Amino acid sequence: MSEGKRRTAGRPAGSGKSVSGHSQSLVRGLNLLERLSASPGGLALSELAEQADLAPSTTHRLLQALQSQGFVIQDAELGVWKIDVKTFRIGNSFLEARDFVGTSRPFLRRLTAQTGETANLGIRDNGTAVFLAQSESPQMMRMITRLGSRAPLHASGVGKALMAWLPDDELERVLSEQGLTQVTENTLATPQALREGLAEIRRQGFAGDREEHAIGLHCVAACIHDQHGIPLAAISVSGPVARIPEARLLELGALVRDTAAEITAHLGGRIPEPW
Repeated sequence: MSEGKRRTAGRPAGSGKSVSGHSQSLVRGLNLLERLSASPGGLALSELAEQADLAPSTTHRLLQALQSQGFVIQDAELGVWKIDVKTFRIGNSFLEARDFVGTSRPFLRRLTAQTGETANLGIRDNGTAVFLAQSESPQMMRMITRLGSRAPLHASGVGKALMAWLPDDELERVLSEQGLTQVTENTLATPQALREGLAEIRRQGFAGDREEHAIGLHCVAACIHDQHGIPLAAISVSGPVARIPEARLLELGALVRDTAAEITAHLGGRIPEPW
């Protein structure tokens, strides 16, 4: 067989596009979906092409292909493109299948390896924080929380990290129903003190528990958010004041905050802007 009549193995005759070409189109199409999903109101063709750094003709061709499969739809009245029902279904199937406890466990173990302290994960159950997962410190003197145990929201790092991002009406409901028990002399036990503390948590991205739940114990915590920016859970690092003095709280707080942001991203969540 002459060289001119040979075919590349695995490539059908008459195929005018390479595998890399197909991959490039796929990546570009997914990029368009990602940008449309971030704009619920839709985007005009010119806006989408500019954001994706593509020619309008290329963008239109990809949108038509996505539309034919039910992933996007064009609003003829407004002249914009939006995600369609199939994209929505795929997103929902991901949200239903996510396991935030399982996803968080490797990050908790990493925090313990990085800090030498116990790392916890907890959720809110009305006016209390409930601890669901833990990575124990290897230190002889360490903080251990029994899984399933509870702590007041306003008097724990995990609890305050969760409270800080609650909608105002939900926060008011929790405060009116649960009250502010003075657990230790350091507990934020007045509405004004607590609100000031929650505002600071939103600004810096993490909560600090300075012997507010137990004397001799310091803790830092940060919130994991769902796709709407609502608190889903919170992670923390806790240990004795002797190993976590005030000067170390800011360092650990930044580490826990960044780790919580990683988990949020893995779960398809969104970190809200401080208010």
